[in-house]
Amino acid sequence: MNARLAGWVVACVVTLSLLTPLPVHAQDPLSRATQLNSEVLQLYQRGKYREAIPKAREALALREQALGPTHPEVATSLNNLAVLLETTGDYAGSRPLKERALRIYEQAHGPDHPLVATSLNNLAELLRATGDYAGVRPLYERALRIYEQAHGPNHPLVATSLNNLAGLLGATGDYAGARPLYERALRIREQALGPTHPDVPTSLNNLARLLRATGGYAGARPLYERARPLPFPPLAGTSGSTTRRCAALRATA
Repeated sequence: MNARLAGWVVACVVTLSLLTPLPVHAQDPLSRATQLNSEVLQLYQRGKYREAIPKAREALALREQALGPTHPEVATSLNNLAVLLETTGDYAGSRPLKERALRIYEQAHGPDHPLVATSLNNLAELLRATGDYAGVRPLYERALRIYEQAHGPNHPLVATSLNNLAGLLGATGDYAGARPLYERALRIREQALGPTHPDVPTSLNNLARLLRATGGYAGARPLYERARPLPFPPLAGTSGSTTRRCAALRATA
């Protein structure tokens, strides 16, 4: 074989090696974790939660091995696995993962970062699902303070936190405490998002239900009438008398 032909053969081999995907076992651990996380997100969106769990566990193990146990990307994987376990009813398995993710975010970003508030809300939703109302309230209250400090008092995330806390107070019979929070959440959403945004009818209905529960039928009726012609958010964003934003799986920290 002459030198020119040999060089052409080598070039072809190199080109083919670049185009041929690496086998799973030869992938960089973080690249493999990213690929797994994408697959987890796709399965989650299709409602195939149990199929996603082993992939989420593998992604978590790979990130822990490559980045160490306290890296924010590890917290992301912890949260993703926790959400899947919670969705399938494994509250006991989900809780320590959410608590560990919260500690990592606090250490990495400081106690007043919005990601910490999101993690607090995630943990609060789990405790609420298990009936631990006493444990939920300080988490909601702290998340509310963080969002107010980070985004100002009239941000939609503040309205969501107000709505969460109001729903908790209403569920425990503290209607007097819940009412001003629902009213403030409604005002913020109307001003920040506009009167026809899908979150507005949620707030209108929440306040109307509260008034109805306390005998305020005259005040509830116009709220119901205002909400009726407006578009509602997807069902996944509502639960009972409060908008409870589900802990969403994340691609990155």
